[in-house]
Amino acid sequence: MFKRSFTSKDRVNKATKLSKRSFREPVKQKMLEKLDSPASVGSVSPNLTSAIITLVVGQDQRLFAAHEDVLSHSPFFAAACRGQFFESARRISLPDEEPEVLSCVLEYLYKGDYYPRLQHDRKRQTFTLEGATDEIDPRTGDRGAVEPTIFHSGVGDLILRDTAVYCAAERYGLEELKKLSLRKQGLQSGIEVGTILRSARYAYENTPDSDSRLRAHYLALIIRSRRTFKRSGTMQMEMEIGGKLFFDLFVAMCNHVDDLVDMGNSRSPKTI
Repeated sequence: MFKRSFTSKDRVNKATKLSKRSFREPVKQKMLEKLDSPASVGSVSPNLTSAIITLVVGQDQRLFAAHEDVLSHSPFFAAACRGQFFESARRISLPDEEPEVLSCVLEYLYKGDYYPRLQHDRKRQTFTLEGATDEIDPRTGDRGAVEPTIFHSGVGDLILRDTAVYCAAERYGLEELKKLSLRKQGLQSGIEVGTILRSARYAYENTPDSDSRLRAHYLALIIRSRRTFKRSGTMQMEMEIGGKLFFDLFVAMCNHVDDLVDMGNSRSPKTI
């Protein structure tokens, strides 16, 4: 989707003699193009000789280590590293971050993706998540997949992993990671109403008003699944926290949308 041209470095002033090309050159060319592509922002850095930065994460102060040049792909971490340039023990403290979320961020910075990785079926032009199977779960009716939730200590409950990663990417200034996590979340299904609502609330609390992509995803999800949410006692309790009017308005909106859909179906010509 995001393409950058690879400018050839072949010289054009020696027209009298064609340069010899070995069978290895196409392979080398592909390697260079891969490094020069936008995805390389989250791939392994070509130079891992920079200083090692220690990251102290979460309430339990778990320790992570990363190369400065890899961390510096993030404006947040680049500024933090510059602020500690003269320190002998270079450490960045992230007391409010979840270790599992930061692990996803670091994996993305080094490899260009995080587990479960996004897989592209070029033949079918579809995307799937690593670990997804063709087996149907008899309890949910969904295809098997890697557990999509994590326990977030700040929330005190389960939320969707990709939402937490998206919000972390927002904090660290990693726009491509935001796009990746949102695409991954769009592939999830069979999520409990309570988890969706907690994740949506977390998304609203940890994204600015100017960034509406993740919020729009949750709004569209709730509207598409309005019959389920309309019957949900969890949804009613969530809405009643802000006043009963909000829940009544939500139900009225759902009924109105359903009426419009039924009217449209009744007016459409029937084919034999």
